[in-house]
Amino acid sequence: MREFSESYLSRTRDGMWDDSRTALEPLALDSRARILDVGCGTGELSRVLAAESAGDVIGCDVDIDLLATAGEHVPVVAGDALTLPFPDDAFDLVVCQALLINLPDPATALAEFARVSSDLVAAVEPNNAAVAIDSSVDAEDRLERRARQAYLDGVDTDVTLGADACSAFEAVGLEALETRRYDHVRTIEPPYSESALVAARRKATGAGLSDDRRTMLSGTLTEAEYDDLRGSWREMGRAVVEQMEARQYHREEAIPFFVTVGRVDSRRE
Repeated sequence: MREFSESYLSRTRDGMWDDSRTALEPLALDSRARILDVGCGTGELSRVLAAESAGDVIGCDVDIDLLATAGEHVPVVAGDALTLPFPDDAFDLVVCQALLINLPDPATALAEFARVSSDLVAAVEPNNAAVAIDSSVDAEDRLERRARQAYLDGVDTDVTLGADACSAFEAVGLEALETRRYDHVRTIEPPYSESALVAARRKATGAGLSDDRRTMLSGTLTEAEYDDLRGSWREMGRAVVEQMEARQYHREEAIPFFVTVGRVDSRRE
């Protein structure tokens, strides 16, 4: 399983549910008594669940450092998604966000979710192959699509799972009830935040791309193609910085998430 820093989670999930929570309606949060957020990270989803539900919400993650932040908002327990430290039927809803796409064996995790749930299991997962970018720097969308595809070719997990999570649910005996799409839109425009400025500088130096170099070269991308991409990437980054200095840069990124809800088989022994 890939590991993520607190700053990465804050940057990528900031404002995730600020504009709309209608995609979470199938979770019937107002009727839940006990909810488990698996792979809760720093607790972005946990806070939403606690706000929308009258029941108890517990966050669970294998990373102790991330739990320290999540624990400021909900009770937390350290635990692995594949071997949850809870008895059977301990919750009436078990949910995760952007977790299954990072697991080599998401089915094992879903089976474990079903074990500790007496009713519903839900997964909020993206289709990272369908990210859409609208940028004032003409080359940014094209280069990001090129870099994204190289990255996807190199990872060993299904980062497009969100669009077809129903199949994974049904494979472990969960009755898939509903899937709703929710586009997480992130916008960068004046006045620019410090994190946006840092991201632009990292593009201009190629640092961000360098972080993913090993993964990208694990796929079909060659060293020469990577070097060419990195050169174009840095040039694009410099254009982003220049537009920011003139307060003319604008970027909108839409990441499609899919909220899939399934019911545990009440006939199980």
